[in-house]
Amino acid sequence: MKEKECCSKFEPSRWDGKTFNWKDKTFIKEFIPTFFHIPFPPMIGWKITKMLKLVEKADVCPAKKDWLVLFYDPSAFKSELYMSTNGRVEGGVNVKISGSFMAKVFDGPYNAIPKFIKKMDKYLDGKGKKALKYYVHYAYCPGCAKKFGKNYMILFAKV
Repeated sequence: MKEKECCSKFEPSRWDGKTFNWKDKTFIKEFIPTFFHIPFPPMIGWKITKMLKLVEKADVCPAKKDWLVLFYDPSAFKSELYMSTNGRVEGGVNVKISGSFMAKVFDGPYNAIPKFIKKMDKYLDGKGKKALKYYVHYAYCPGCAKKFGKNYMILFAKV
């Protein structure tokens, strides 16, 4: 029996070292409580499932390979989740993100984010840029990370 596909096979070359210029890129937004930047795992799945149902109901799903779920931590006790859409979502907190974003792909454990941000800062410095804000996209859920043997994440630096 064919295994059900969860996360699409990630292609780092589509993202790594690329610059994306977003003008009013549409997302829906949710919040997750965290404890010193560590989210409560059941909340992630619950919020993403809730968001996904809204996006599917609105019929504004991006192609699976283009789908982004961005995490932003404005404080040690709260994360913001942004799920990309192809339009307005009834019942969701609709937001638009604009700006220039430089992206780098990293592979490692979730708790390595501070180390990856330092590497990204060094990369940006070499390009004469400075991050104003960081968003993280995790390419795989924990199950698919185990299945594929990689735990890719994209750091998007708003510059």
